[in-house]
Amino acid sequence: MPTLIRFLSVLAVIAGLIYGAMWALVTFVEPQERDVTIRIPSERVNPPSTGTINATKK
Repeated sequence: MPTLIRFLSVLAVIAGLIYGAMWALVTFVEPQERDVTIRIPSERVNPPSTGTINATKK
């Protein structure tokens, strides 16, 4: 039983350290806004036609 309690306490300490690190990041780090430009090739926006479209199914 002492081994289980020791294992659970180590896991609790590790979880507390991770939680504390996440809290510190949220509290002290301020994100910077910036403009993002993504170029999309015209082939993706207006793909070339590959043939005629059948209006009726046979």
